[in-house]
Amino acid sequence: MGRFSDRVRGAGSAENAAHGMSPLEGGKFAAVLSAIALAISGYSLWETSLKQADVRIFVPPVVQYSAPYQNSNFEMIAVPVTMTNEGARTATILSMQLAVTDPRTQVTKHFYAADFGRWTMERTRTGAYEPFAPVSLAGRSSRTESVLFYTRGDGEKPAQLIEALGPYNFELTFDVAETKDKPTVKFDRSLLYYDARAFNERTLPMYSADWQSSSNAKAD
Repeated sequence: MGRFSDRVRGAGSAENAAHGMSPLEGGKFAAVLSAIALAISGYSLWETSLKQADVRIFVPPVVQYSAPYQNSNFEMIAVPVTMTNEGARTATILSMQLAVTDPRTQVTKHFYAADFGRWTMERTRTGAYEPFAPVSLAGRSSRTESVLFYTRGDGEKPAQLIEALGPYNFELTFDVAETKDKPTVKFDRSLLYYDARAFNERTLPMYSADWQSSSNAKAD
């Protein structure tokens, strides 16, 4: 009987010890769950409200070119641009600059974003364009525009940069109000044929060699 009582008392002590550990272990588990929930909540807040504006630029395989005026250094380049803001905060694109280089001569000419729209000589005569204005991109939003870039002043040389057949190097840069970073995309487009008579009514296309769009977006 004594041995049986000892076994009962031993079993009871073990059970009591196990019960005594449960609140401690449960507290640790609850603390871990709370920490995970807090981390998820903080990440969600960062992604939805606090993440800095992050502008991505996408340019399609074809851009358009025109040099409609004789005895002038004016050239027009139409670049369809898709702009996305991968951040949570608003991004305001104050201006866009385009630099074009002829790799045969290493001469670079600079252009500024002047208008939105599809360029034709008739629309130019009537002023049927929407003037460029700063673009506001809410967090997690996008916008697509055909941006018309014009020669940046009379001092830009040569008078006509794009005339020889072959590739040209483009560098498109955005000024964004909310960040010191300047989103930039570099790409090449080639002039496959040239006929100045086309400028009376339309533009000349310039093509990507691989028929792929260009972007500053980092590969995942």
